[in-house]
Amino acid sequence: MSFRAAVVQAGSIPFDSEASIAKAEKLIAEAAAAGAKLVVFPEAFIGGYPKGADFGARVGSRSAEGRKQFARYFENAIDVPGPVTARLGEAARANGVWLVIGVIERDGGTLYCTTLFFAPDGTLVGKHRKLMPTAMERLIWGFGDGSTLPVIETELGRIGAVICWENYMPLLRAAMYAKGIQLYCAPTVDDRETWTGTMRHVALEGRCFVLSACQWMRPEGAPESEWIRGGSLIVSPLGNVLAGPGRDGECILTAELDLGEIAEGKFDLDVAGHYARPDVFKLTVNESGG
Repeated sequence: MSFRAAVVQAGSIPFDSEASIAKAEKLIAEAAAAGAKLVVFPEAFIGGYPKGADFGARVGSRSAEGRKQFARYFENAIDVPGPVTARLGEAARANGVWLVIGVIERDGGTLYCTTLFFAPDGTLVGKHRKLMPTAMERLIWGFGDGSTLPVIETELGRIGAVICWENYMPLLRAAMYAKGIQLYCAPTVDDRETWTGTMRHVALEGRCFVLSACQWMRPEGAPESEWIRGGSLIVSPLGNVLAGPGRDGECILTAELDLGEIAEGKFDLDVAGHYARPDVFKLTVNESGG
């Protein structure tokens, strides 16, 4: 079977989840109007990715101003499930799409960088919490665990998500391949030129479609070091770029995906099957969360 998929390259509204939700609803409708049955949003689209912020932290000290900034960030995170997930589910239902979207999840006193999965009937069917926040991210986000590593069986194919630099964790990729992932979603804020090569490698290695959505934003008055420059793309199981990388601003990239190409790719490389050598290598994944 084949169907049209979309990756949304857009920036969230910093410290304003309500505005970001409204923007997401609009973009979901636009992607559906373009024929998409699967819509993938960037990392931290709801709740925001505070690029350039240090929250007043230094080794051995935190500032009062930084604590207030974190409190503001915390207030714009969302409960899962909660009122915001209900709205996102309704947007998926109203447009008849599978929705994969990055959020900042609030659970007790801890925040998580999370990807949510919604079915076309609006049901929240799964989530993945980022296992390994990178560098300063570890100050503001907690660590995910093995209990949120879903690959979801759908009428479009098996959908999963690996967030940003998690894609540089070979064993996490191997776990996704072992689960039979076919539609490998990679929400990110990595806007470097090298990201394209990473996504092509993942597609070739896993013989899966890769859909990477990156934010694009240039906050007014912000230095270039705080911009996020996009680079979203869609890649085929043989590493061919089907759409993107987007570099010229906010956009919705779409491509027609033919699942038959996955079998064509696995003809000579199935890293979880005939190319695996289980007599030599074994992967153990703790999915209990403990």
